[in-house]
Amino acid sequence: MSHTTLEPFIRQRLARRTADGQLPILLMSHLVLGYPSLDENRRVIDAMAAAGVELMELQIPFSEPIADGPVIARANQAALDQGFQVAEGLAFAAECVQRHPDVAFLIMTYGNILMAYGVERFIRRAAELGARGLIIPDWPPQEAAEPMAWCRLESLDWIQLFTPTSTDERLNQIGQWAAGLCYCVARKGVTGTRTDFNSALNHFLGRCRMATTAPLAVGFGVRTPEDVRSLTGQAEIAVVGTAALEIHLQDGAEAVGDFFKGLRSG
Repeated sequence: MSHTTLEPFIRQRLARRTADGQLPILLMSHLVLGYPSLDENRRVIDAMAAAGVELMELQIPFSEPIADGPVIARANQAALDQGFQVAEGLAFAAECVQRHPDVAFLIMTYGNILMAYGVERFIRRAAELGARGLIIPDWPPQEAAEPMAWCRLESLDWIQLFTPTSTDERLNQIGQWAAGLCYCVARKGVTGTRTDFNSALNHFLGRCRMATTAPLAVGFGVRTPEDVRSLTGQAEIAVVGTAALEIHLQDGAEAVGDFFKGLRSG
């Protein structure tokens, strides 16, 4: 089965939105598997798919999620405390792919999870179940030659991350490894804190654009329709995680669908 379809998927969905006169930006959501339960994950994913979310990042919980802020970190720990297992997460991801074939699913986790499961085994399983890519934020590309090679062999995209502290030379180097999309971290720090969508971010995204031809996905602090509008034309994808989790916990799964519908209509 070939999965090197992530970039064509993104381009086709953008072209469709443009042809329909809609805001030309895609939405990618993030959720922690097993939190508060897989049944709730299932309800939220159904609501997000119905709301038109095109890409979803499924996080396999890890005890030291260093890129994540307190809301998502607590979700990771709660899922682990409830006995969540990696194999359970991969089985659930396979179910999601089957249940929502129009959504591109990516698996996000940390390097230790792959090493404990077996890196090659994990990559083969992710490709087999139909995931489009892997996001492993604590595994820098210069140390990931082997897993990236396995991903290429399995036609799975190993997603590269751009950060604002990187030099142009570093961005260009990372851009050479780009596959599927590049994840642009909107600011220093962890997820969840509000980001200023200002000229500094615009400048950073311009540097990212110069470093790769791959679609750009911007995450960390995307919360409002104004945020999404400000990214339109600068990036292909807006990534929303913490804000959606907070709404889920406060108002339930249906409210998450309403939230995503509103992000592109404001």
